[in-house]
Amino acid sequence: MALEVFHKDETLQMRRKLIGQSCRLFFSRDPVKIVRARGQYLYDENGMQYLDCISNVQHVGHCHPSLTQDAAAQMDLLNSNTRFLHDNIVLYADRLAATLPKKLCVFYFVNSGSEANDLALRLARQYTRHQDVIVLDHAYHGHLTSLIDISPYKFRKLEGQKEWVHVAPLPDTYHGIYREDHPDPGQAYADTVKSLIDEAHKKGRKISSFFAESLPSVGGQIIFPTGYCKRIAEYVREAGGVYVADEIQTGFGRVGSHFWAFQLQGEDFCPDIVTMGKPIGNGHPIACVATTEEIAAAFTASGVEYFNTFGGNPVSCAIGLAVLDVIEKEDLRGNAVRVGGHLKQLLLQLQTKHPLIGDVRGVGLFIGMELVKDRASRKPATEEAAHLVRRLKEERIVMSTDGPWDSVIKFKPPMCFSIEDAERVCTCIDQILRELEHTHQKEDCGS
Repeated sequence: MALEVFHKDETLQMRRKLIGQSCRLFFSRDPVKIVRARGQYLYDENGMQYLDCISNVQHVGHCHPSLTQDAAAQMDLLNSNTRFLHDNIVLYADRLAATLPKKLCVFYFVNSGSEANDLALRLARQYTRHQDVIVLDHAYHGHLTSLIDISPYKFRKLEGQKEWVHVAPLPDTYHGIYREDHPDPGQAYADTVKSLIDEAHKKGRKISSFFAESLPSVGGQIIFPTGYCKRIAEYVREAGGVYVADEIQTGFGRVGSHFWAFQLQGEDFCPDIVTMGKPIGNGHPIACVATTEEIAAAFTASGVEYFNTFGGNPVSCAIGLAVLDVIEKEDLRGNAVRVGGHLKQLLLQLQTKHPLIGDVRGVGLFIGMELVKDRASRKPATEEAAHLVRRLKEERIVMSTDGPWDSVIKFKPPMCFSIEDAERVCTCIDQILRELEHTHQKEDCGS
């Protein structure tokens, strides 16, 4: 039975009537109605093609045929409650284990990144018997109540900071308190976390965990300075806590050189808990928590069964296995290195031409281009970034902003993004920034 298809205006009218208004659309003033997709391309109701630069969820590309075939085949055979014994969940866990350090060998499957982070919080507290959590400023870890509490990006707009939450400065060497000219920003930023631990102890509080994305995304596509994570892990473990690496945005080879973004910090760094989501199922609702035998044993010792009806069901695991197969067969990590490196180099070349581009940072296909009013003050160019995104949409390129001031143009495309795609985007950015700078010059002459 074919679903009824509405005209775009009808769909928008019905959405406004039926869907909560806090659920916002991309390009809310004039949304794009997408009816199909393939690879890194989206198609609207008129058949117009858009280049997708932001759908990191569709990790191996929209509607990849290998995934849709495997999903349909498993759905036609069995999709059961996860309390029934089945091969897929253990096969998938074994494949994931092969990508991780040996100590991260116990897995819990859930349905979303928010569920994964909530479970990670429970695991940390059960293991350490401590409550308090250290997070980074501007962080976002999910939409559950427990995660809003540890997401400054959200709680600053709501009820504020809980007494058991401690917020460390974002280790941003472009805008932060320690910048690129500091001799050892990794150590300096890690010491701010040590200070928070000491202050918490003075108040009689105990740290359960340090919780951070391996590369902060909402914070503005931030790359941690060398040594930062290793030193923090030392401080947190000395305080009786654990290190939780949120890989929901950055895992599964997006950084190219490594399968997990936390591995950028060196072979001698390993988190105690890793959470996965978004790209894990290429858009299918599956997520995961990986941890150590010791932490898992403490969770079991509570005597409370952990049961998730759909987490790790046969269909979800079949899709997860298919995602891993495609990453390997199509060398998507290698593609992230090649295309991401080319894209970053093109953006750096644009930086030499356009004063609006203050910083270009990133690794693999996780890249941020920050716009500023002027390079001396580094004042964020929020309006200009929004203008660039709107104009790119007119060129049928889907882009968005991030960061504390929405001044960072973020690149997190499907991993099949090509050299030609990168060159097309940068050609358009070049043209739009020239137009924008010309307008600014005319305004300055007029004033």
